[in-house]
Amino acid sequence: MSKSDAPQIHALADVASTTIGPRTRVWQFCVILAGARIGADCNINAQVLIENEVELGDRVTVKSGVQLWDGIRVEDDVFIGPNATFTNDRTPRSRQYPAQFQTITLERGASIGANATILGGVRIGAGAMIGAGSVVTRDVPAGELWVGNPARSRGPAPSPWGPTDAG
Repeated sequence: MSKSDAPQIHALADVASTTIGPRTRVWQFCVILAGARIGADCNINAQVLIENEVELGDRVTVKSGVQLWDGIRVEDDVFIGPNATFTNDRTPRSRQYPAQFQTITLERGASIGANATILGGVRIGAGAMIGAGSVVTRDVPAGELWVGNPARSRGPAPSPWGPTDAG
């Protein structure tokens, strides 16, 4: 990897992972634990936490104030808006941990709006869009726009690949 391809990690970020792809930028006050895997050309904004069992694909944008907990899988070209919230335990209790945390999958090209909440066990389909402030309690099919609390389909989402390339 040439110097220009190396990840750019701000001096005020706490990054323990050595699996960060080329040209990825990590901004100040981020914490990335050792087991996290982050792809190429990602942009991890300030004040983001990424736990050990998290995978980010290539060209993923994670805006400020997001915590990505164990069990989250994010495919290529996903956008996660500021302060989006993800859960991995439907019945959390202090100092009581499930045998296995729930997983969340954000498929290729999905977009999560600011302050949306995605519950554990949910899959967001490729190219789907979740409106700001929505609460997603069940799987979202590919290519749909979901909004509200609880979130419901409002028809097709704008294509992340443009009008002529269906991905």
